Amino acid sequence: MAAGDPVEAVVPAWWQQMLTSQRREAQRILAELVAVRGLMPLLMKARNGGHWTPEEKEEIVSHLRRMAHLSPYLIALMLPGSVFLLPAYAWWLDRRRLNRQD
Repeated sequence: MAAGDPVEAVVPAWWQQMLTSQRREAQRILAELVAVRGLMPLLMKARNGGHWTPEEKEEIVSHLRRMAHLSPYLIALMLPGSVFLLPAYAWWLDRRRLNRQD
């Protein structure tokens, strides 16, 4: 929506903020997924009879860590009505963090 658009006046500010943050997170997830692009050929190297070098093993570990950090986002964004579930999801994450005895 462009500034001064008549539809912008109708949509509440909190809704615009929610949509903006959802778009920002979607772009972040896409950037992370693009960064993991070379993982599959690297994983298939061992399956095809090759051996991983220590540098390739480090690269695989970094890719897997990247993907592990994204998995909660992907689950929440793939659910129908995920925008409405985000407050419950945030509450659940906060409770899980508080119950840990690290």
